[in-house]
Amino acid sequence: MLTIQSLREEREQIAAALDKRHIDARPDLDQILRWDAERRSTQAQLDDLLAQSNALSREIGSLMREGKRDEAEAIKVKTASFKEETAALKEQMQGIEQQMHDVLCTIPNAPHSDVVAGRNAEDNVETFRSGNAETLDRHAKPHWELAEEMDLIDFELGAKVTGAGFPFYKGKGAKLQRGLIQFFLQKADEAGYTEYIPPLMINAESGFGTGQLPDKEGQMYHMQADELFMIPTAEVPLTNIYRDAIVKEGDLPIKLCGYTPCFRREAGSYGKDVRGLNRLHQFDKVEIVQLSLPDESYALLNQMVEHIKGLLEGLELPYRILRLCGGDMGFTSALTYDFEVWSAAQERWLEVSSVSNFETYQANRLKCRYKGAEGKTHLVHTLNGSALALPRIVAALLENHQDENGIQIPAALAPFCGFERIDA
Repeated sequence: MLTIQSLREEREQIAAALDKRHIDARPDLDQILRWDAERRSTQAQLDDLLAQSNALSREIGSLMREGKRDEAEAIKVKTASFKEETAALKEQMQGIEQQMHDVLCTIPNAPHSDVVAGRNAEDNVETFRSGNAETLDRHAKPHWELAEEMDLIDFELGAKVTGAGFPFYKGKGAKLQRGLIQFFLQKADEAGYTEYIPPLMINAESGFGTGQLPDKEGQMYHMQADELFMIPTAEVPLTNIYRDAIVKEGDLPIKLCGYTPCFRREAGSYGKDVRGLNRLHQFDKVEIVQLSLPDESYALLNQMVEHIKGLLEGLELPYRILRLCGGDMGFTSALTYDFEVWSAAQERWLEVSSVSNFETYQANRLKCRYKGAEGKTHLVHTLNGSALALPRIVAALLENHQDENGIQIPAALAPFCGFERIDA
């Protein structure tokens, strides 16, 4: 959520940045600033009334000590009217603050200056590419055929037990999943991330803190009886560890990681784009999260990008990095890089990671702050990234590393799986 202070000081810059999302936020920004002026005026009136009331209370105490009860009682009548006015002003303040909050929640984060003003994925900017995005020979098979023939993944059984988008992994397919998770967690540990096993359900306050609510409520599985939501990513519980917290400046950056299943209702059900592992309702992912000092967050974002590059190079997969345009960015992000791996059999790019800097947007919602050397508190910057999401990684591994005799497991991954090949 944008801060009131930033709107006061940088209204024009924020409005111009939001133009990159093709959103004219100026009417809302101006309304918020009008409410802010009204709130501050009301606060001044309230402070003045409280000061007068306190002065009268002291006067009443003095008169009572002097035995001037009648004069003291006369002043008490006046303080009663002050209490009524004070209550009315507090109610007015609450109403103004609620209006400001409700509108602020509808305004996305202001994009970073490096973000271009595109409308959709076609306008994203490629910043890096590794490997050859080549098409396999005509005998190459897509991952869903390979998974079925080698008895690695059972999509029909998942549909029977639960529904479309909930596959069963079995045999070496399950071990491949487990090996990838261990590989990703080991690399995160080596990079200094503290591993957590977080809850798979969150409350509404946690969803609001990281921006899933109210923006993505329809995309989350909601347990109405308990008012809990299945997590769409480990980002949510991990970042919320520091909701309503003040951390020490010297403790930053704080680096967290966690493996979880992830649950998303928005998965589609038709066409090649959602076939097989391309889009699921439940999938496994390792997430990395950082809390940072504001002036260090973009250097840390670059470090996270390099970390994920290392994972993909270890898996020997062709990939590219895209800096998302304003029209394709997430609601809470200031700058996002997407990683896509090349699916040789499908002849298309598959997104496997998003790495984002949210600057103070999430921290303002979370009330996550640090205490500076001068003794004042400031909002941290939050960052996160998928390191990595498994379904499309598995799809790309099967498709790109297939040969006529089966699947060759990359050398860096094989020790975590316990095998070097999956034979046809």
